[in-house]
Amino acid sequence: MKQLLLDIKPAAAPSLGNFIVGRNAEALASLKQAIAGGQPRFIYFWGEPGSGKSHLLSACKAISMRVADDVHLLDNEAQIALFNTYNQQKEIDGTLITAGLHAPTQMGLRDDLATRLAWGLVYQLHPLNDDEKASALKQHAKERGMKLPDEVTDYCLRYLRRDLPSLMAILDALDEWSLIEKKPVTVPMLRKLLQLNLDV
Repeated sequence: MKQLLLDIKPAAAPSLGNFIVGRNAEALASLKQAIAGGQPRFIYFWGEPGSGKSHLLSACKAISMRVADDVHLLDNEAQIALFNTYNQQKEIDGTLITAGLHAPTQMGLRDDLATRLAWGLVYQLHPLNDDEKASALKQHAKERGMKLPDEVTDYCLRYLRRDLPSLMAILDALDEWSLIEKKPVTVPMLRKLLQLNLDV
């Protein structure tokens, strides 16, 4: 029974709708234009882990767009293949969305591929700061009709895994438990939820 009640579900599949924009509004707007068939046809995203690159590329892949993630990890053969894909997509006026850890010329890639990566628009994605994460959590809670005290948000950001999907999943489990227990969400309730999940 305990395990059933406190099942922290996996996060929802990445989509453009559940991407928290933060300081990345221009990058997201350009991506939406590309998806709609407009310009740009080629977009390269870069940034540190947790900045949202893989989220955006997973969302694009889910709607059958051509993508290439983690280009900084490609070996020589894979780099040649991606270079050829760029050329093919350009010939057919196709679209290609790519992402890596750094700017195109700062990853030690083949010169010809680095040039292709910089063909279209290049955006550095910025991870959410704590204020933006707090806003995202409060918005998520509001959408669920959940009253989320500031001290619970602060506790989440201070002591839990700081990636947004994990925080959202814990928030969802906390909301379900508060409904079952018919008690308001509090920091002690959150601590108990986390402890019981560790014990299960």
